[in-house]
Amino acid sequence: MTDIVPVAVRSRMMASIRARDTKPELQVRRYLHSRGFRFRLVRKDLPGKPDLVLTRWQVAIFVHGCFWHGHVECRYATVPRTRTEFWAAKIATNAVRDTRSVDALIALGWRVIIVWECALRDDPDFTLSKLEKSIRSDIQQEEIRGPSQPAK
Repeated sequence: MTDIVPVAVRSRMMASIRARDTKPELQVRRYLHSRGFRFRLVRKDLPGKPDLVLTRWQVAIFVHGCFWHGHVECRYATVPRTRTEFWAAKIATNAVRDTRSVDALIALGWRVIIVWECALRDDPDFTLSKLEKSIRSDIQQEEIRGPSQPAK
């Protein structure tokens, strides 16, 4: 199957996608700040470079885009119809790296929370409320998924 846009345009489109300061990440940051949480952004000295780090709570938060991180059974995580092998391999590699990062953070004594993009899209109030409860709890690892997603 061929792409509907020229290769140069598709390349420019994909290159313009940001790794930081994405809409879901900004949404989480605004909410947490409004609730009195203080955090650091992208601690490069920690495995996986978490999007937000709440040192006081010993919590690392990742805000994952469903497409880029291979969110299983999510309607936003479809593999493109062009260069399918490339994208499937890239997304699988990202998922393996994410798992390794979470395991390494837990081994260092950090608690880890993953917030999926679909959860923020589908029910932002519930998702952000659940995030706050997870931070305040003593749970070691939490994955906040969309409302139609089965819990892991």
